[in-house]
Amino acid sequence: MEVNEFINQNLIKMNLVSEDKDSVIKEMIEIMAKNDIITDKEEVIKKAMEREEKGTTGVGKGVAIPHVKSDAVKRPAVAFGRSDAGIDYGSMDEKLSHLFFLITVPEESHDEHLKLLAQLSRNLVHDDFRDSLLEAKDEEEIMSILENI
Repeated sequence: MEVNEFINQNLIKMNLVSEDKDSVIKEMIEIMAKNDIITDKEEVIKKAMEREEKGTTGVGKGVAIPHVKSDAVKRPAVAFGRSDAGIDYGSMDEKLSHLFFLITVPEESHDEHLKLLAQLSRNLVHDDFRDSLLEAKDEEEIMSILENI
């Protein structure tokens, strides 16, 4: 399973407008809704918020990886968003988050989202990988970076 099997340029938003954690989750889920990946936006938002209550998905180093498992998800997908200003996501290192990966999987999925999470995490620990995502000029460049992980 590769991350690039679950993301395309339509699932990338270069300039998130959100200014807080709840808004960024909703904005990222809206991307999924517009791309016909989810059937019930409100249900997916609810599940994402419930997941965040268990512990932040702000993993640090400017990265947050919210993830949702729900019957309202048609197929596994990953959306990417970037905030140049940064968002207080309650990250473990207390720094602002700039890079966001929303992982959504159907309820009956086994460990697909955990495999995606692990693959992303292995790459996101590297400064050069994060820097390349921060410096990318457009969706095409983001896709090129993600296809090479």
